[in-house]
Amino acid sequence: MAKESRGVQLIAEIARVSRGTVDRAINGRGRISQETRERILDIARQIGYTPNLAARALSANRATARIGVCIPREIHFFYDQLWGGILEEAERVAQAGVQFINRPVRGLGQGEAEVFRELVTSGVDGIILTAGNPKKLKALIDKAETKGIRVVCVDTDAPESRRSSVVYVEPFLSGRLAGELMGKFVPPGSKVAVVAGMLVSEDHRRKAEGFSDMFPKHCPDGIIAAVIEAHEDEDESFQKTLKLLRIPGLAGIYVNTVNCLPVCRALGARNLEGKVKLITSDLFAEMSPYFAKGTIAASIYHQPHQQGQMAVRIMADNLISRAPFPPAVSLSPSVVMSSNLHLFRDILINEPRSSDELGMVPSGPYVAAS
Repeated sequence: MAKESRGVQLIAEIARVSRGTVDRAINGRGRISQETRERILDIARQIGYTPNLAARALSANRATARIGVCIPREIHFFYDQLWGGILEEAERVAQAGVQFINRPVRGLGQGEAEVFRELVTSGVDGIILTAGNPKKLKALIDKAETKGIRVVCVDTDAPESRRSSVVYVEPFLSGRLAGELMGKFVPPGSKVAVVAGMLVSEDHRRKAEGFSDMFPKHCPDGIIAAVIEAHEDEDESFQKTLKLLRIPGLAGIYVNTVNCLPVCRALGARNLEGKVKLITSDLFAEMSPYFAKGTIAASIYHQPHQQGQMAVRIMADNLISRAPFPPAVSLSPSVVMSSNLHLFRDILINEPRSSDELGMVPSGPYVAAS
């Protein structure tokens, strides 16, 4: 507790307020102006201050919270990294008596409404959710929030709902970044295409809109020849990309889902590796050979591991310490190219998570992992 006390004292000195005011701001209790609260929380973030949740839980007779997690198992590579961040941070907050009910769905938008209802019924205090179909989930999220069950979206948002917060790389910005890059990679007047997963997903739709907004600004007379959905299916992605490559003079493809390997294989099958500029999303070890061969010109990295960590952190801080939710935690996207590929942790081989680690028990409705 001495280390935590020093942290509170440092924040008080920098903010020029009392220790009591710092305590009220961090724990979300007592009367304090919103301006002062935000200034104190901003200083706490800048100095890397983290409350000692374990000690706080012990002093409060081990107050516990239960957090449900509903995100996909597939796409295998990306969601392994997202799960990795969630499970790593879950180990930390478990010291404070937090329990997790991990209920992965098979794929984005598949069975999420049913799992969300089950989590609400099971008595959780909060739900971390990847919203594949935000329109279908809106009423469920709103009802959960009305009951006091806090909902944090991660990776993709449900912005029209009453969810408490979202942790993501803002998708319109990500798409604009890809559009600017593509505009610099291809000559004026070029035709390019977008391969999306599902445009019903806020993440995929907004990325496509951002790309379409920015590409013509950096490629005079550039044309978006097609925007297609591949529904996160590898065979569908491969076959639809082969059809895209029949477009005369197609100069570039932007894959705004992380299911990019089928697109890489389709370019190889048509001997167009490096000839059609390919910009992908995110990063995993299996992409490395395609960078080396020049198939992938660049990728927009979305920091899935950190997204998972941050989603758990803000949920636990609210449920245990009553820290207010930020409206959004927007991480900065990075541009990955062959020259800086070796700097990113996710290019290392990712060990797949076992069913036990994710809390999947086929015979039961759910499992709580402490």
